[in-house]
Amino acid sequence: MRGVVISGVRTIETHWIPMKDGRRLAARLFLPEDAESNPVPVILEYIPYRRRDGTRIGDDEMHLFFAGHGYAGARVDIAGMGDSDGLLGDEYVKREQDDALEILDNLCSQPWCTGVAGMIGISWGGFSGLQVAARRPPQLKAVVTSCSTDDRYACDAHYNGGLLINDNFGWGGALFGYAALPPDPAVVGADRWREMWKARLDDHKNHAALWMRHQRRDDFWKHGSVCEDYDAVEAAVLTVGGFLDGYTPTIFRLVENLKAPAKGICGPWGHKEPQGGVPGPAVGYLQACIRWYDRWLKGIDNGADRDPDMRVYLMDHAKPHSHMDERPGRWLGFPQWPAPQIAGKRFYLNGANGLGETAGGPAAPLAISSPLTTGIMGQEWCPYGQGRIAAEGARDQRADDGGSLCFDGAPMDADLPFTGIARMRLRVAADKPQAQVCVRLTDVAPDGTSAYMTFALLNLTHRDSHEFPTPLTPGAFEDVELVFKPTAQIIPRGHRLRVAISSSYWPMAWPSPELVTLTVDPAGSHLDLPVLATEEGLVPVEFEEALHAVPGPVAVLEPARQLRSLVTDIPTERTELDVMSDDGRFVIEETGTEIASWRRKVYGIDPHDPTSVTSSVTCHESFRRPDWNARVETGIAISCDRENFHARGWVKAYDGDELFAERRYDETIPRDCM
Repeated sequence: MRGVVISGVRTIETHWIPMKDGRRLAARLFLPEDAESNPVPVILEYIPYRRRDGTRIGDDEMHLFFAGHGYAGARVDIAGMGDSDGLLGDEYVKREQDDALEILDNLCSQPWCTGVAGMIGISWGGFSGLQVAARRPPQLKAVVTSCSTDDRYACDAHYNGGLLINDNFGWGGALFGYAALPPDPAVVGADRWREMWKARLDDHKNHAALWMRHQRRDDFWKHGSVCEDYDAVEAAVLTVGGFLDGYTPTIFRLVENLKAPAKGICGPWGHKEPQGGVPGPAVGYLQACIRWYDRWLKGIDNGADRDPDMRVYLMDHAKPHSHMDERPGRWLGFPQWPAPQIAGKRFYLNGANGLGETAGGPAAPLAISSPLTTGIMGQEWCPYGQGRIAAEGARDQRADDGGSLCFDGAPMDADLPFTGIARMRLRVAADKPQAQVCVRLTDVAPDGTSAYMTFALLNLTHRDSHEFPTPLTPGAFEDVELVFKPTAQIIPRGHRLRVAISSSYWPMAWPSPELVTLTVDPAGSHLDLPVLATEEGLVPVEFEEALHAVPGPVAVLEPARQLRSLVTDIPTERTELDVMSDDGRFVIEETGTEIASWRRKVYGIDPHDPTSVTSSVTCHESFRRPDWNARVETGIAISCDRENFHARGWVKAYDGDELFAERRYDETIPRDCM
């Protein structure tokens, strides 16, 4: 990724957007110097992460670039965050969308704007773009959504396959910290910032616990899920992400289901925008965005509407490692999606742990009760691609395979280009009324190395419905379907496909309340694998060099670091995963603010006791200037027994060296088929 100096642009540090109820939301604007005499469309990014300090560097890199190419940029803090008035409440509340409609009215009525708008964002910002588009504001003509979701229950950092995942706590603990941060007195006033801070702390919530009170796909999750009515989205949508990211399925579903113009790009990346995508190759994402906006905001007939429906990076085999700087492969352009070039290839689970292209006939059922540490070699649900030391990717799967029921195919007689969304029918019985199953697909090399490709999770009480789960009848076989996370990668000639089935998958998924033995009937089970059968009709894919605008100056006082360790205490056999993400200590020179920030996650479990599982997240954030010295320390801790979850939390806010406010949380939440 190369930085370029942008000229002919001016920034407005704080533009206040008045709301009808008297609140004001804080925006930072990026404008072409001649915009008032030559109005331009505006591109809105609407997120909670503090435009003045938290995302300032990334905002500069993107919005200065857009402004240098004929667009106004607006980075707006959601209510109750950064310097904006009001209270956050929770993620993606209706008021947040209502405010966005007023924001668009304000921005599009400015003299520098043509009255036409686009939206952009990664993660929360990507959610915002889709959710606001579903409200059909007349100004909004195009959205670029990256690493986002169309389904807040099935594809977000809370539940996967009806199972509670640890990202609910990693993300919930982070938001728990973010929501307790103060506004900047240099923006909101030296006499007002403490009053605003106190109101935020009084309204503060343990978000992870709130989300755990909705263990089914109820109206709480349906709100903000555009899959409830894809037709409500009328703006043109460019949906982008990576195969390593947690939100990959959304790209494929949006392109398949939106009636509005929609195109998808899926690379090898984690939870990062593609101009800085890791694993590489990074691509010219910002230029691709400008091409999209030129077509839909300026009406330039540049062919963006005729680009392939899906641009997919087909990954070559790579030796498994927790981090890859680059992933070898090549781009494929599918003119339409679903693609006629992709055909299903069925594999059957046969006796003697075999996997074949023909059914093997009757076979004796096979049982597995996985150690609860099965899953420690997997990737995080949502890797961020933060670097080699972050080590978020999957490692050699043989240790997890050892705790799983494995079915191996014959060596491939030719390269097999696995491309798309695999599905599996599994006939399975459990010896308890509540159970889960994880199925992984791995690529087994001739030397025995087992490389992760994709996975599927299912809470078996959710086998028929995420909204209306029902307990299992112990010992009774059920036919269930699992849908795998999309991927595109080559299984090389001479390698074997492995199906690995386990009864637990920690630390990604919270375990069932009791140890479970699963029994699989191979004769009633099969895997449908999508395979690129022909490349006829595919179109070439080319991206420009990965560029960004050079941001404002930052003085690094202490460098950022990522620390990760997996430790097993031999006498107790308890295993703990300890992850530290430290952003370091630095000064934003344009504002003079010194910032220090870190987050620590610790996940623990005993291999034979599912009620031993714990998750804790601790966060620190501080801001220091001659006129301002504020610090926030927060922590959450989650544990369980067979009937309940136990959620605790604490917040300490400091004004200088004095304790400004303190809150503690202690909640018991009944387990609901979870």
